[in-house]
Amino acid sequence: MGLTKQYLRYVASAVFGLIGSQKGNIVFVTLRGEKGRYVAVPACEHVFIWDLRKGEKILILQGLKQEVTCLCPSPDGLHLAVGYEDGSIRIFSLLSGEGNVTFSGHKAAITSLKYDQLGGRLASGSKDTDTIVWDVINESGLYRLKGHKDAVTQALFLREKNLLVTSGKDTLVKWWDLDTQHCFKTMVGHRTEVWGLVLVSEEKRLITGSSDSELRAWDIAYLQEMDDLEEPEPKKSRGSPPGIQDTPEPRDGTPETDETPEDRILTCRKVGSIMREGRDRVVNLAVDRTGRILACHGTDSVLEVFCILSKAEVQKKMDKKMKKARKKAKLNSSKGEEEDLEVNVEMTLQDEIQRVTNIKTSAKIKSFDLIHSPQGELKAVFLLQNNLVESYSLSPSAPAPQAVRTSRITIGGHRSDVRTLSFSSDNIAILSAAAESVKIWNRATLQCIRTMTCEYALCSFFVPGDRQVVIGTKTGKLQLYDLASGNLLETVDAHDGALWSLSLSPDQRGFVTGGADKSVKFWDFELVKDENSTQKRLSVKQTRTLQLDEDVLCVSYSPNQKLLAVSLLDCTVKIFYVDTLKFFLSLYGHKLPVICMDISYDGTLIATGSADRNVKIWGLDFGDCHKSLFAHDDSVMYLQFVPKSHLFFTAGKDHKIKQWDADKFEHIQTLEGHHQEIWCLAVSPSGDYVVSSSHDKSLRLWERTREPLILEEEREMQREAEYEESVAKEDQPVVPGETQGDNYFTGKKTIETVKAAERIMEAVELYREETAKMKEHKAICKAAGKEVPLPINPILMAYGNISPSAYVLEIFKGIKSSELEESLLVLPFSYVPDVLKLFNEFIQLGSDIELLCRCLFFLLRIHFGQITSNQMLVPVIEKLKETTISKVSQVRDVIGFNMAGLEYLKRECEAKSEVMFFADATSHLEEKKRKRKKREKLILTYT
Repeated sequence: MGLTKQYLRYVASAVFGLIGSQKGNIVFVTLRGEKGRYVAVPACEHVFIWDLRKGEKILILQGLKQEVTCLCPSPDGLHLAVGYEDGSIRIFSLLSGEGNVTFSGHKAAITSLKYDQLGGRLASGSKDTDTIVWDVINESGLYRLKGHKDAVTQALFLREKNLLVTSGKDTLVKWWDLDTQHCFKTMVGHRTEVWGLVLVSEEKRLITGSSDSELRAWDIAYLQEMDDLEEPEPKKSRGSPPGIQDTPEPRDGTPETDETPEDRILTCRKVGSIMREGRDRVVNLAVDRTGRILACHGTDSVLEVFCILSKAEVQKKMDKKMKKARKKAKLNSSKGEEEDLEVNVEMTLQDEIQRVTNIKTSAKIKSFDLIHSPQGELKAVFLLQNNLVESYSLSPSAPAPQAVRTSRITIGGHRSDVRTLSFSSDNIAILSAAAESVKIWNRATLQCIRTMTCEYALCSFFVPGDRQVVIGTKTGKLQLYDLASGNLLETVDAHDGALWSLSLSPDQRGFVTGGADKSVKFWDFELVKDENSTQKRLSVKQTRTLQLDEDVLCVSYSPNQKLLAVSLLDCTVKIFYVDTLKFFLSLYGHKLPVICMDISYDGTLIATGSADRNVKIWGLDFGDCHKSLFAHDDSVMYLQFVPKSHLFFTAGKDHKIKQWDADKFEHIQTLEGHHQEIWCLAVSPSGDYVVSSSHDKSLRLWERTREPLILEEEREMQREAEYEESVAKEDQPVVPGETQGDNYFTGKKTIETVKAAERIMEAVELYREETAKMKEHKAICKAAGKEVPLPINPILMAYGNISPSAYVLEIFKGIKSSELEESLLVLPFSYVPDVLKLFNEFIQLGSDIELLCRCLFFLLRIHFGQITSNQMLVPVIEKLKETTISKVSQVRDVIGFNMAGLEYLKRECEAKSEVMFFADATSHLEEKKRKRKKREKLILTYT
């Protein structure tokens, strides 16, 4: 067998050039005990924590492969819940930066996350129209609420009552009773999608924002409180206000006909609207923690800030209004009598919610967050659509409040998509250029070391010596920059249209440009006298022009500088001699124009990438096509050979980078990470690094490792990944008593739950085998009349020589809490009888009562029919009933005792702290008296 060619693997090294991605929302987080200083922003699949004061990135929360779509900090400030594009949720600890808890229940992107007041429950809304309530402490799902017919946009817990309110793109606002997990009220007063909702005025008012310029306000009246105030008449029906449907609904959202007054918990009544200045839809609507400041924004760059007045402030305002109205009525009265005039002043919504100011940001707002400082100052932080974070502060109580910009994070990324990338000759510096600026990055630290303003850049390279860079722009100009000073040295009008491509000559004395004006121009470097200095500076001089019949899209020199390849808009590549500019070869075969191409280091091969999604490899000696490869699922945007090899990289609009072997025509590996179209890439001169840029605003660095890559293993890994994806897409297992598709369990089938079920099955089979072996061993010992050594299973030995039944318990304890129910759902019924018998043993021993009861009750729930009809399991269930009741009672008693002890300790601590407090107060008072007496004595002696 011959030796296979060895390749080295490229792996993702870092993500940089990104301040915040567009799909998620920005939130304030508490770190090191400081509030209002740190913000968390989504950054593709990661979450970046930025310090607003220093403008530095201080923490990266490494995520899953999917893009982040939603963030929500916990009320205690210690955790951050992160929702992803694939419907999964991870909870990160802000102290350690690790994500230990993962919830998988949704089938589409997470659109809303919200904790309850204590932080014990988390409600998640998704594009799959479901809302799921998760138990954060137990790391499991509580229930799935189905009812919306389109994506859920917001979900809020009520503080005082066990209720949840959700809004959706189906124009509905739904109220859910979490005790019964039913929708008891659906508000249908909106004509368009409801994009946001907030609860204000001690949860007595709901404000919703939709696709028009109105913010609708609804008064909430809780019927229990109303009944306490006045006893309702018997058999008197309460009429529903207009736009409200008061029919109680089951969990699937379908109205029930037999309504009873007891089923109704609250009523909602529309009290008016607040008109926004923006005419477009509400993108985000939020209140601060105090519930006093309300803010919203549309698709523009203006945040509208409102203040919700307290009852005392409203009363003061109404008194002033009444005084004014009486004065006016007195003046209008013709008689001028002094008796009291009856004046009625109605309170409007504008009296309770008043506009404070508008905050104008430098670009369109994607999301924002508010925080109220103890000094009464309001801080607002914005994630803008041009990869920028800004923060503002204002004092709402000031007579004419004006927002002041306090910080801005800009240096870490470009405002628009990066269109060109280049490496310096020493592999240390990376150049990236976009529509507004050129940035130079240090590859080792990923810090931006120089930013220079430019026109819309399309192509670039480092001038030999790495002290200057040349940029080709969309307007056809060449811009020459000096890196040491960051100054623009010279601007040359090179082409009439866009300057699409640059290629440095192999002798490093000049370069060639190709543009949309159907010409190829040759340039030489030269030193000219600088007007501002005594020294000479670098400049460029045009030497020759090659006129063609079509627009030039790409140009490339051969390494020996004898040939020049030119890609034209007519889908062909023309090869010319450099010295005479005579035509040599025409490479035709692509169905769409060739966007990118490169010539190998030895000048024997040219690879071309086209918008027809194909890459063709040609010989430069005769112009024959060696191979045509279907490379990407969309246009091939960039292609470059690895130096000193026949391997090359391609980047496509299908979000992927692929490496190919031009000799064997094989696909070596795929680098996945970008979430949008990839515009360009650059391979370092050493071949150890690849940098790529994408429409998701991120720059990614890929590093060549010493790990060999075997193609067969790579193909096997691809097949496994495809299988895992197919498992997730399969239909969820049907539970007896439920129709297909109506799954109310919170989990979903994933490869992890399937593996967990397989581990349980293997453990039960091992238990069966070992039990049978022990019976045989006893029979052998009895027959032999002496003790025969028992062979020990190596798996049980690895676990510390435990018993087979204890091994089964260890496997159950090893399954993640969030995956437990779904793993048991996948488990075949043939294993359930053995599991129930083992549960009986474990519960009698009193080990892991809570975990075992959870598994037991779930198995009884899903296999109720089969278990009750099986006569063999009746005695097992009877024993389980006895042992479970007694053991759970014991556990409950222990917990009750512990709680009573903790309450006692709490009271003791409070009593001690109060004593200490009063002791401090008295000593402080005595100190004051002493000082006053001393001062009086001094005065007396002076007089």
